[in-house]
Amino acid sequence: MNFFNALIHNTVFMSAVTGWFAAQVIKTVIYTCITKSFDPERLVGSGGMPSSHSATVCALATAAGMQYGGSSFEFAIAAIVAIIVMYDARGVRRETGLQAQVINEMMEFWKKMGVPEDRIFFLPKENNWWGPAGVTGPCGPDTEMFIDTGKPKCSDECSPACDCGKYVEIGNDVFMQYFKNADGTFSPLKQKNVDEGMGLERMLCILNGYKSVYETDLFKPAIALIENLSGHKYDESETVTKAMRIIADHIRTSTFLIGDVKGIVPSNVDQGYILRRLIRRAVRFGRIIDLPERSLSKIAEQYISQYQDVYQYLLTNKDRIVSELDKEEIRFSNTLQQGLKEFEKVITHIPTKTISGKTAFRLYDTFGFPIEMTEELAHENGFEVDVQGYEDAFKEHQKKSQAGAEQKFHGGLADNSEETAKLHTATHLLHSALMKVLGGEARQRGSNITAERLRFDFGFDRAMTADEIKAVEDLVNEQIKKNIPVVCEEMTVDEAKAQGAIGIFDNKYGEKVKVYTIGDFSKEICGGPHANNTGDLKSFKITKEQSSSAGVRRIKAVIGQ
Repeated sequence: MNFFNALIHNTVFMSAVTGWFAAQVIKTVIYTCITKSFDPERLVGSGGMPSSHSATVCALATAAGMQYGGSSFEFAIAAIVAIIVMYDARGVRRETGLQAQVINEMMEFWKKMGVPEDRIFFLPKENNWWGPAGVTGPCGPDTEMFIDTGKPKCSDECSPACDCGKYVEIGNDVFMQYFKNADGTFSPLKQKNVDEGMGLERMLCILNGYKSVYETDLFKPAIALIENLSGHKYDESETVTKAMRIIADHIRTSTFLIGDVKGIVPSNVDQGYILRRLIRRAVRFGRIIDLPERSLSKIAEQYISQYQDVYQYLLTNKDRIVSELDKEEIRFSNTLQQGLKEFEKVITHIPTKTISGKTAFRLYDTFGFPIEMTEELAHENGFEVDVQGYEDAFKEHQKKSQAGAEQKFHGGLADNSEETAKLHTATHLLHSALMKVLGGEARQRGSNITAERLRFDFGFDRAMTADEIKAVEDLVNEQIKKNIPVVCEEMTVDEAKAQGAIGIFDNKYGEKVKVYTIGDFSKEICGGPHANNTGDLKSFKITKEQSSSAGVRRIKAVIGQ
């Protein structure tokens, strides 16, 4: 109590507080006069003029000088702080001034183009700022173009910032001038540019007078097929309409992802995870409208037929698209119903409105629910999810899995499943192919194999060319087509060396080692497991070639496409 009493009677401290408060009140009054509306957040928020930061430090320095004298240590410290803050504020104001100049120029441009001033809206950062795409990266303010649909205003404050449907965005211009750093600060970009984005599908929708893009010819055939397969009508209810839109959109995207030359397949990493999320969300909403099993591939076939003249690779890869969609749909359908029952049980018994991270991870680990699906289900039922807790549980699971794998099985394999064994065999073929194409320096430096992909590190001091990557792929696929048996023999290390077996001979092998031989193409010391013959792999595709570290390259690849 004595502390607070002393603080209140501290002249320097109270001067600084008074300076801040005066600035906040003045800027609130100015804002109210300009906008004809009172915003209480202005009393405590930052930004605007006069600057509360500048007012605070100037009042602080003035009071310190009056209280202790101009030659005092206290005044010196307060003055230095004031100078630093004012210098930074000057830079911020300068950047803000430049932005205001750009905005004013843009407004004049729109006026010259015939846009009435009452159709030009000034909105805050949360509405007119793009990016970055990730935690860090290029970003900046933007100007956005909307179509007025003619719907009545939802309120007197109705603007393009609303989600009432009166305004539909069709394009934007992003002024890329900042880089957001990891600590949340922004640095000016050396190379500034304008990024133009235009919603062509939305324009098509507006020009034809449709209510949504799903009424255009781009989606109509797929929607009609979904109606036929499900027995429901598109507009019979909000629930059905939403479900059909999600299915039509997600399967179109999935069709192009799987059909792409890169051969993306559902997985738990990278692009594969995005694909898996799309398909599983489509499966969930398919259940809502009674969509029969294997319907997703039929919808994909509709898109293939619709787009094949322009995107011929869709027709070329039709079998792969259908196969991957069917496999993922069946895989998830088997556990979806159980997972939904478990979710209902969870929200019935938890005492709060927050689903724990551990529960969210259990839904993912046991029933294949991506965290985004759990969040969506939670939101639909008025609950939240502890996402940070989920991420912590996920990381803990990874640590345990890695430790278990190291103890249980060596050689960089996640498990000893059939798919992992096939991919392990693929690394042997890849290793030999790399040395044949690139030379003897391209020796293995490490590997990591899961049931979904292989990762292979090898010594090489530059990026592989497209021709070299293709040559390696062709060599591996040649061996796969030959359906060569994979032969395992036990022998001493000296015998293995004498036969030309590849191995990391610095390792401390036992008296006897296993040597796996694939025809006259590959012979390596290895612990296993492996496929019975190369034909089991079906095909081999390199999905990425990149640097791992100095003098080491990394390849990611898949099989069975």
